[in-house]
Amino acid sequence: MEIRNIAIIAHVDHGKTTLVDQLLKKSDTLSSRENIEERAMDSNDLERERGITILAKNTAIKYKGYKINILDTPGHADFSGEVERIMKMVDGVILVVDAYEGAMPQTRFVLKQALENNLKPIVVINKVDKPSARPDEVVDEVLDLFIELGANDDQLDFKVAYASATHGTSSLSSDINTQEPTMDYILDLIISEIPAPEASVDGYLQFQGALLDYNDYVGRMAIGRIKRGIMKQNEIVSCMRNDGSIKQFRIQKLYSFLGLQKSEVESAEAGDIVAVAGLADINVGETLCNVGHEEALPPIRVSEPTVEMYFSTNDSPFSGKEGKFVTSTKLEERLFREVQKDVSLKVVKAGKNDEWIVCGRGELHLGILIENMRREGYEFQVAKPKPIIKEIDGVKCEPFEYVQIDLPNEYVGPTIELIGKRGGILESMENDISQTRLIYTVPSRGLIGLSTDFMTATKGFGTMCHYFLEYRPMENILVGNRKLGVLVASEEGKTSAYGIGQIEDRGVLFVEPNQDVYEGQIVGECNKEEDLAVNVTKMKQQTNQRSSTKDTTVVLKRPRPMGLEACMEYINDDELVEVTPRNIRLRKKILDTNERKKFDSKRYKNDKN
Repeated sequence: MEIRNIAIIAHVDHGKTTLVDQLLKKSDTLSSRENIEERAMDSNDLERERGITILAKNTAIKYKGYKINILDTPGHADFSGEVERIMKMVDGVILVVDAYEGAMPQTRFVLKQALENNLKPIVVINKVDKPSARPDEVVDEVLDLFIELGANDDQLDFKVAYASATHGTSSLSSDINTQEPTMDYILDLIISEIPAPEASVDGYLQFQGALLDYNDYVGRMAIGRIKRGIMKQNEIVSCMRNDGSIKQFRIQKLYSFLGLQKSEVESAEAGDIVAVAGLADINVGETLCNVGHEEALPPIRVSEPTVEMYFSTNDSPFSGKEGKFVTSTKLEERLFREVQKDVSLKVVKAGKNDEWIVCGRGELHLGILIENMRREGYEFQVAKPKPIIKEIDGVKCEPFEYVQIDLPNEYVGPTIELIGKRGGILESMENDISQTRLIYTVPSRGLIGLSTDFMTATKGFGTMCHYFLEYRPMENILVGNRKLGVLVASEEGKTSAYGIGQIEDRGVLFVEPNQDVYEGQIVGECNKEEDLAVNVTKMKQQTNQRSSTKDTTVVLKRPRPMGLEACMEYINDDELVEVTPRNIRLRKKILDTNERKKFDSKRYKNDKN
């Protein structure tokens, strides 16, 4: 059976995963008994809720005697490390572009990766059924992007298909009336345009893992393409490690992919994509060879993390009341288990026994890990995310990011002022009748906590996309900390309508009546720049005197909702986010009100001096 290996790449929410659904449905892959649900490749609950792909997934379909291995890649910048490594496993890409939005920042990033790896592209203009679709203009935009990124003549001669993945239709014309309920146009292009893998069954084995997977039965697995030879289950092979050493092991399990299934196979040939288990610490980029015929493939670069956070066991007064896994041992096991399958994540034990530094590709990357752990029953606390500072040639350097902002013209002024205060460098500005596109280079620490201010500045009409660019010498700017102070509970107990009503004019509350709070918990945002200790548990004094206002109903303002990402962005260096399966709370590192005041007073004196 002939093989084709392709990756589906796109900006966030341009329809990659939905397109894969349709390719599975409309090919000869699924049996009549297999029902495919919407966005079948997004297996994680969070992926389904947020409508984003977090980790790359691979599947395969049968069509006209061909086996087509398809890799569905993440579209969000925080998971771009997955995209980079996948390019080593495929011979072509399907670039999916929204028929209205056109080329976006992540479109540029993923396409750049594909072109640098000399992969053959097919462009699919998706969502052509949108009333606002402008497919012909978008094709021109994509061509301009190809030229700008230095595509060669062969890559510039790309074929274009038009589709509505939601409705399962496609055609080779931009005219909406030519759409047919089939994916054959796209599948035929894959067969005719994407080259067969350059692989030889004859010769000694060469296999290189580009992705990792993990399960409790077989441990860590490497997923990659067999470059040469035949791989067999139970045979002894040599693993050429990234550090230059060689380790022999037995292939315990060998898996192939088809449809929604991962099935165990006895052997697999060159050109196919498989998963291999048997070496507990196998890593990305390591080459498997026949014993005595070791020949390493070029190494795969794994992108370094750019953001770090401190994780620690929960030490608040409510610790252990809501979580199933609360000890440092359980927390450490879970963090190191995540490293087994997410190569972009790094975990380092900090100085204390119950504290770890977790490094990832961005706030969303770490936020997804925290949310998954919370849902699994873990209870812990995290500190403010910070960019990782590196010393390069004796100079302190920090990560910088490419930022694209699209917004209505009337909000350009406030946005330029906002990004300027955070160290942003305006690279270009494009205007049309109603919209403006701003391109910035911004230090990563300037983006931490920016989204709330940005949504306020643009009244919710602006969109902002960004991805890691490079490390540059540190800028002398003070960004990343919230200016306004917070309202901090001074007593432990249940909040009361009376207590909240007494302090409503001091700021915005995060809590409502009848909630449990403890001393040192952040219950709201102060309308001044200093923190304020407040008693939200205070009850109205009971007397036997009749009051003229006794029957007056207390009407409270709605509290500000604070989700996990909002809390991570909100906190300052002296604050923590307490994460439990039932609640997400903000708190001060020093809970005792008097101790905290002494510490703040001492810090204020030091800052003045």
